[in-house]
Amino acid sequence: MSPSQHSSPQPDPTAAPPADGDDAVPAALTARAPQVPADRLVAEMVPPPRFQGARFDTYIPDAQQPSQAEAVQVLSDFADGIDAGRAGPGKRRWFARKPAAPQGPRGVYLDGGYGVGKTHLLASLWHATPAPAERKAFGTFVELTNLVGALGFQQTVKTLGEHKLLCIDEFELDDPGDTVLVSTLLGKLVDAGVALAATSNTLPGKLGEGRFAAADFLREIQGLSAHFRPLRIDGEDYRHRGLPEAPAPYDDETVTRTAYRTPGASLDDFPSLLEHLSKVHPSRYGAMCDGIEAVCLTDVQAVPDQSTALRLVVLADRLYDREVPVVTSGKAFDELFSDEMLRGGYRKKYYRAISRLTALARDAGALVAEAR
Repeated sequence: MSPSQHSSPQPDPTAAPPADGDDAVPAALTARAPQVPADRLVAEMVPPPRFQGARFDTYIPDAQQPSQAEAVQVLSDFADGIDAGRAGPGKRRWFARKPAAPQGPRGVYLDGGYGVGKTHLLASLWHATPAPAERKAFGTFVELTNLVGALGFQQTVKTLGEHKLLCIDEFELDDPGDTVLVSTLLGKLVDAGVALAATSNTLPGKLGEGRFAAADFLREIQGLSAHFRPLRIDGEDYRHRGLPEAPAPYDDETVTRTAYRTPGASLDDFPSLLEHLSKVHPSRYGAMCDGIEAVCLTDVQAVPDQSTALRLVVLADRLYDREVPVVTSGKAFDELFSDEMLRGGYRKKYYRAISRLTALARDAGALVAEAR
């Protein structure tokens, strides 16, 4: 029997004998393979827990970067004007053969580097838009394409077409199929009067470069670009602004002890977790983390290939959204991806994952100290 045929390993209760009877056996992410119904995917298209309290007045612009304060004003005005040119709630254009074409771009596109607060601003826009939560959608680009896969294209258009606003975080085009799919989808939604907002580290006209033959899909990319007004946000990564570097990885004993002494923690062997991720659709990674208060991983290693790396990026995003601290042994997070990966077409995804995992590792310091 090959290793992949064995059942997922469970945490070993004997690995770190509890100091007292209050310690509990941690969960194992490798034992979780949740089924997520399509209606949950739609209902959960709201800002993640980390950004539930995000508002324009809680965004602190860097005084050295005037584009940040400008972005707050532009987005605030955008929220106030979202109803312009759209039928009100419950109203349909029964007597029109097709919706009136919107005047100018119906969306705003936040372009900037890592950690300048783009997601905070996008969530603030969602909260500031005058509409009930069920008529506003917020999700990552991956979650949007997963929604199409779960509902089908026509049902996705029908469902999101009833919304006032669609916010797309981490907008990227990784393959030609996504380019055509998203170009067509957003065109339909704009025709239905849906306002769009997106964040990315790539200007809309440059999407897809370095990943596939973007020139062959220039028409679709230009069509996407036409839907958005680009808004550049400059600045340095706030996650590391004036803060110490991420802590070095711990030893296995420390990671295991922290898992047993932290209520709601999970404990997994990193290579086994990577194998498990290949068996769970990325749309379910969020549900896989339900109820997890800390992730403890032993034997962190460099990821072996691009497919595995991209799955890990999605998991890192879901953990960061939920503010789940991460405690590890093995290699440091800046050693997860090879130099070739960091030079390739997905490098921005990998750097984002390193940045976010570093922040979560720093957050875990207090848990480790308490477990000692």
